[in-house]
Amino acid sequence: MGNNPEPNEVKFKELLIYIALCSEGDDSFGAVKLNKLLFLSDFLAYLRLGKAMTWVVYQALPQGPAPRRLVPIREELEEEGAIAVRQEDYYGHDQNRILALRRANLKLFSSEEVDIVRQVIELCRGKNANEISEFSHRFLGWRLADQGEEIPYSSALIGSREPSRREREHGLNLADEAAGLLS
Repeated sequence: MGNNPEPNEVKFKELLIYIALCSEGDDSFGAVKLNKLLFLSDFLAYLRLGKAMTWVVYQALPQGPAPRRLVPIREELEEEGAIAVRQEDYYGHDQNRILALRRANLKLFSSEEVDIVRQVIELCRGKNANEISEFSHRFLGWRLADQGEEIPYSSALIGSREPSRREREHGLNLADEAAGLLS
């Protein structure tokens, strides 16, 4: 989608490991939730800091946003011995739990970025895959993208609330002013 810096897959790998490590005690943490935590961390960093943490491409999937290269990156981390994936039963459903086998290199992250990740993890702790997917489905960037299409980071800046009466009046005044200039 254009002007974003190159994706930093090294940093993305460390983010994945850090989220897995911090989510060890969360019984609801599985592969779907990992997708959402990665997405929320990256897009919230973009919103708050003006830049994403990793710049990896996220795509719109039916269950919500997901990193496009998550599967090959997860497989690389497994081959490196940095994570393990364990299949567990979670209330009658298969859950692929990602387990960190080493500490994440947090030197790649600013303190603000680490704080954002911690806040996202705490906000979502205990929420199951359906709950967190429903939450991610409210994100306008996902709703506007076609399945498989890239979700632009800039979509984090778009609000979904209705404009106030004052904002509507201001917009109408600007429209009248613009029409007057164009005639």
